[in-house]
Amino acid sequence: MKAELPELEMVKRDLEREVIGRKVKEATASGMAALPRYKNRKSFAAQLEGVKITGVIRQAHFLLFPLDSEDILVIHMGDGMLRRNANKDKEEKGTEVVITFTQGGQLRFVDPDATGEIAVVPKDDIMAEFPTLNDPALDPIDTPLSWLAFRDLIEAHPTTLKELLIDGQAIVGIGSLYADEVLFDAGLRFDRSSTTLSTQEVRRLYRSLVETLHNVIKYRGTTLEDRPWADVFGEPGIFDQHLQVFGRDGQLSPRSRTPIQRVKFKGEWTYFCETQV
Repeated sequence: MKAELPELEMVKRDLEREVIGRKVKEATASGMAALPRYKNRKSFAAQLEGVKITGVIRQAHFLLFPLDSEDILVIHMGDGMLRRNANKDKEEKGTEVVITFTQGGQLRFVDPDATGEIAVVPKDDIMAEFPTLNDPALDPIDTPLSWLAFRDLIEAHPTTLKELLIDGQAIVGIGSLYADEVLFDAGLRFDRSSTTLSTQEVRRLYRSLVETLHNVIKYRGTTLEDRPWADVFGEPGIFDQHLQVFGRDGQLSPRSRTPIQRVKFKGEWTYFCETQV
């Protein structure tokens, strides 16, 4: 499952406590699927063996691990997941890379569909090697923003509100699920034009965006049958217990006590309540 913005932020926060200061004993890869920038596995492993992780940074969809070698370990998870394991734990199917520490177990990259990438690059080359790190999209968790700046972003991307929220060029890492929850909380319809919002509605939308994402983090992500999210310790999230509209078509809306509706919009199922305007 591709982690969205709040889940990625959770991974980053968990790993800050788990891996900073740990020294790498060895790194192994089961194949080359996660290492497209390398000619062989040994050249990747050699860059990590004996170095210490000094930090964890999330930048958009990337996790960056500064090393005491002046390099940076870069992980783009795609649909994969990072796991914190003891050395003796059985490897999950699809485990591509295992980083073993001198003390404190392992960090494993599990990516059965081979959608992610791992590389170690010199600190000064990071932007050249991964130019999408320069993308100007809003990160509503990482970047405090005034409602005026949010209004400017909306004005720069005239479209429907749901398309705005899931547009990765405008806002980082929001998918259909969280877009529906944000719009319900803000009381705004998915197909409403972003050019029609009043000042009050812009404020409300931004507040709902930030608060919803922070609530997802609080409840450790969303785990559904067709969205099998689990954190770095393999534990599922419980935000699914707090969903207000997504996946709840036919159930009574917590706002109006009328049935939640579901329609297909731009190829995605969209859930909403008749009170959204």
